[in-house]
Amino acid sequence: MPEPALREAVVNAIVHRDYAVAAPIQIRVYANRLRIWNPGELPEGWSEEKLLGPHSSQPFNPDVANAFFRAGEIEAWGRGIERIFEACREAGTPEPRIRVEPRDVWFEFPFSATYLDSLVSGEESSRVSGQTTQETTQETTQETTQERILALLREEPTLTRKVLAERIGITAEGIKYHLDRLRDAGRIRHVGPTKKGRWEVLEVGNE
Repeated sequence: MPEPALREAVVNAIVHRDYAVAAPIQIRVYANRLRIWNPGELPEGWSEEKLLGPHSSQPFNPDVANAFFRAGEIEAWGRGIERIFEACREAGTPEPRIRVEPRDVWFEFPFSATYLDSLVSGEESSRVSGQTTQETTQETTQETTQERILALLREEPTLTRKVLAERIGITAEGIKYHLDRLRDAGRIRHVGPTKKGRWEVLEVGNE
């Protein structure tokens, strides 16, 4: 995810959040994406479609917006969302997704396949010569892969092996191997039919 897009999204959250809500702006990093949440709402009569298209500037907090404008963090009024999308396109990363709910605004930045692949490649390239070191590194790599699988299943319990393989960047057989290891270790369990069931991620020590 390009830094200009993240900076613009954070500025947007600060300018447009509802400061009557005590909850802070939240940035959450998952295995395959980053999400930014702020308490707020669209101007009256606005839709998500209007938000994503050309629109006038109606900041929720005009004084805060003016301070950022004077500091040079806002280049042009009403172009914050457009600039976020432009930065992602220029960097060749997936376009963000915006979800607007009552009193909640979510920005979600999916990580690119190239970046996710580089994580897997980095794990593999970290191996060094020597049988003991190789075994230790292999165990660490497997643990990292399994933690990524657990993170994905916590977010989307109905993910299939095929989708997990695409997200992680390994084969479906590799996913099966790690799922079996996690199940044997008591970290996960499958509930329901094979094709339409879901995974439950168990905390260590729970049955």
